[in-house]
Amino acid sequence: MALSLLRTGTLAIMRQTPQTRLFAPLQRCTPYLLRLMSNKSSDPEKPVNVQLPKKKSNLAADKTPISWKNLGISVVVFGILLNVLWYLKKLRKEEIEKNKVLSIGKAAIGGDFELVDTSKKVVSNKDFAGKWVLIYFGFTHCPDICPEELEKMALVVDNIDKERSASVFQPLFISVDPERDTPELIAKYTADFHKRLMGLTGTVDQIKDVCKKYRIYYSAGPKEDGDYIVDHTIIMYLLNPKGEFQQYYGRNKTAAEITKDVLVRMAMYKE
Repeated sequence: MALSLLRTGTLAIMRQTPQTRLFAPLQRCTPYLLRLMSNKSSDPEKPVNVQLPKKKSNLAADKTPISWKNLGISVVVFGILLNVLWYLKKLRKEEIEKNKVLSIGKAAIGGDFELVDTSKKVVSNKDFAGKWVLIYFGFTHCPDICPEELEKMALVVDNIDKERSASVFQPLFISVDPERDTPELIAKYTADFHKRLMGLTGTVDQIKDVCKKYRIYYSAGPKEDGDYIVDHTIIMYLLNPKGEFQQYYGRNKTAAEITKDVLVRMAMYKE
């Protein structure tokens, strides 16, 4: 009877009481309390075995979405992709720089000129239209550097002639010493290096003009008994069949390297 009244009273209180945090635990625990009281009243000596609700295990929390193996593979793949992107960016940058140099070279180096050859015939840059031209600026009284460079140029000419027709490639020697380098003297000088090497000279103003257009520095040193050395830029210029600047070669370039570069440019050139 007392148990019945307690059960009835408790349920009545719960129905009339709002669902607050204070009574929420009471509502969940009431069935178990009632069961405990019921068991205790029926058999006081029987042990009470109350089964509380089991807590659900959070399997989703126990499982890690990314394993160490997957993480390692992701890092390796990301590293490879990063290296590939870096390499492609480097190639693109080098290509841009190369095109930039060529563009600047075409605008800054070269131009029209008019000189005289060893037969005292007037020659201009237009006479070499349709040919590849390799130019070296020097002087006949040069003790060592000019002969070395002209010997190198002679080797390049022989190498090119083996691969291409001689009519498409013209080597030129332009003097930076117009006061001493006469057409007759240049004819003897160039013949010692190669039969196809054409020598050009001109007046002081003409040489000054062509050297300015090709960015060649030259300056005569002090004179002793009429002899002097001319300090000048040591370089070769390659012009394409349109007379446009293509490449330059310094003293550090060998005949084989120059030959290879010229042949590649000839193969890739399009009118």
